[in-house]
Parts: sequence; structure tokens; C-alpha cells
Amino acid sequence: MPPLVAVFQHAPTEGPGTIASWLSLQGASLEPVEWWKPEASSCDPSRFDACVVLGGAMNIYQHRDYPWLVAEKQKISRFLETGTPVLGICLGAQLLADCLGAKVTQNPFQEIGWWPLRFSDAARTLFPDLPQEQTLFHWHGDSFSLPDGASRLASSDACPEQGFLYKNTTLALQFHPEVTPEMLPAFCGEDETSKPSGPWVQTNESILSLSPSLCPPLSPLLDSLLRPFFAPIFSS
Repeated sequence: MPPLVAVFQHAPTEGPGTIASWLSLQGASLEPVEWWKPEASSCDPSRFDACVVLGGAMNIYQHRDYPWLVAEKQKISRFLETGTPVLGICLGAQLLADCLGAKVTQNPFQEIGWWPLRFSDAARTLFPDLPQEQTLFHWHGDSFSLPDGASRLASSDACPEQGFLYKNTTLALQFHPEVTPEMLPAFCGEDETSKPSGPWVQTNESILSLSPSLCPPLSPLLDSLLRPFFAPIFSS
């Protein structure tokens, strides 16, 4: 049987992008779990070989506005307890940090657009094909502290915690390595005035004009991260 991967999704417009393409090419089957739909809470973590937790516009502590966040955290905790590989992207990374007992708070800066990110020495030991630095796509206002026992993977000038690996089974990435040029208009929306301002916030025009040149290098970066991390589900 091919590995079955749950994809926890928080909005119709924020899908798995090239993560789905990569997993499919390796032979995995993907099953979306759309948390804005009531039936998502019935998902059974024991059915899956891995889980991908995607981003979203909400914050991890908005339980009143998004009551399903409570059930989602319970499902994520079950994956973590059993050692099932879980990959978290942006909001997904913050949810993983929260479930591991770390703090998730407002970052000093909103970080939106294409900004350089530096990979730590630990990251390049754990994932040997990573570069020292790469310009990556960001869209977040919150960040997390490093969970106890986790290895820091990356940082940027705007945000010191950009990713961690915990027990080789939990990979959290604050940035978005999965985006394609076709996905970015949905991120940006049509109303520039609704976007926050700050030193680390790019205009929609800048984001979209940079995407044709900066999206293609994301594919080898993604492979450098996912191939070692998901290797156990393809070798078992």
C-alpha cells in the first residue's frame, strides 16, 4: 500500500502546492482534511502514515472565531504522541510549536513577501543539501519559541525562529517553500490597503513581479527538506 498522507487545510485558497506534487511523485496518496467543514473533526490519525499541516489567515489562539482549532490541535497531538511524521507550514508550524508546549506570540514585525533566510549549521547537518541562505516567501505576523528538545533550523532578520526539527518526526517551517506563481495572487488578494505596513512588508506588485524568478529555486530546496524527512514512510 502506498503511504497515506493527511493534508490539514485551513482555507480553500491555501493548498499544499508543490508539497502535494512532491509527495505524489514519490508514490504517496494524499487525503485533504478541510478544517472549515464539520466532518474534519472525525478524521482518524491512526489511518495515516504522515500529516502535512498548512497555513491560514487565522492565529492559533483564535478559538472563539475558529472553534475547530481545538479539535485540530487534539488530532495533531495524537500524531506527535505516536511519532508519525508531521510537517507544518506557517500556521501549521505554529500549531506544532503550540502542541509541543512552546509559546506562540506576535512577532515584533509582520514578515510578508520575499526575504532572505539563513539556515543554521544544525539544519545543514540534518539536511546536507540545504544552502546557507536563500530568498523565500513569508506571510506571517506571529512566531513561536523553540520547543524543548528541538533543533533550530533557520532565521531571518525579521524573525529569529523560522523552523525547527523535533525528534526527527516533526518538521516546522515558518516560511512557505510550497508556493508557485499561480498561488500568489490568492495570498495577495486585491486590496493592497488591507495589508499591514512595516519594514518587512512588500507590496503585492513586488511579490508578484519577483515570483517568476524566485519560485523555481524553491523546488530543489523543498526536495532537500522533504526527502530526508519523509524517507521513513517510503522505506517501511
